[in-house]
Amino acid sequence: MSDQAQMLRNLVQSQASRQEKQTRVITVTSGKGGVGKSNFSLNFALMLQSKGYKVLLFDADVGMANIDVLMGSSPKYSLYHLLKREQSIWDIIHTGYNNLQFIAGGSGFNDLLNLDDTEIDYFVEQVGQLNGHVDFILFDTGAGLSKEAFRFIVAAQETVVVTTPEPTSITDAYALIKMVHSMNGQTPFKLVVNRVTDLKEGRQTADKISMVARQFLGLELPLLGYIDEDIHVSKAVKKQIPFTVLYPSCAATRAVHGIMERFLSGQLESGEQAGGVKSFLNKMMKLLK
Repeated sequence: MSDQAQMLRNLVQSQASRQEKQTRVITVTSGKGGVGKSNFSLNFALMLQSKGYKVLLFDADVGMANIDVLMGSSPKYSLYHLLKREQSIWDIIHTGYNNLQFIAGGSGFNDLLNLDDTEIDYFVEQVGQLNGHVDFILFDTGAGLSKEAFRFIVAAQETVVVTTPEPTSITDAYALIKMVHSMNGQTPFKLVVNRVTDLKEGRQTADKISMVARQFLGLELPLLGYIDEDIHVSKAVKKQIPFTVLYPSCAATRAVHGIMERFLSGQLESGEQAGGVKSFLNKMMKLLK
């Protein structure tokens, strides 16, 4: 009897722990395409996973969904099948490298703009089941400020903006931040500078965006870090294997590891409450209706 009682207590504690657990929702975006945003999202998710966190990567790029391509995967189901009520949220979750869970993007996100109230309620009910299932949900949005990207940026707890040292990338990243901030001043941004040739170039790029954001928007833009221009990244893309998996000791992998450490350190230092998937969905519903 004592063993059964202990098993019951353990079960209750496990269920209570799961109910209290809040999933943190992060959006990864960029001002323009071609900056390595999706590749960063994938490898950042894998790095969080390697730290012991459970992560779900959600490909939210309407026109150029390619998370599955970067992993050489051909998912059978995507968000489209959920919105058509052909599959549940659990059916469209696939497993990639190192057991990383992901949901493939595609045309389904176009349908998000045209849902009626009943369909929105169904979408919210389904996605709401993910709260507590994982520690982090990462939405990899399309480049630029489309209607879809704006919704995910505003609804998420925070947004990571990926840029490169190229002048057009810097300009477009700032333009995106400025536009979102003008419409929703509560969105917290963090910055990642990709494809830097050296530390000096990375610092100069980050300083340019941060200085302008502080001066004209009154917005602090914390820097998560820089990622080196690394030949191993393109090699991994061609082989359709994440570079953090294929080349665990390369410069780009070490850089993403450092970014992951700073990201987690910032979560602990800020003491912010995640808000969970429920908070994300409440904001999303207001934007959809």
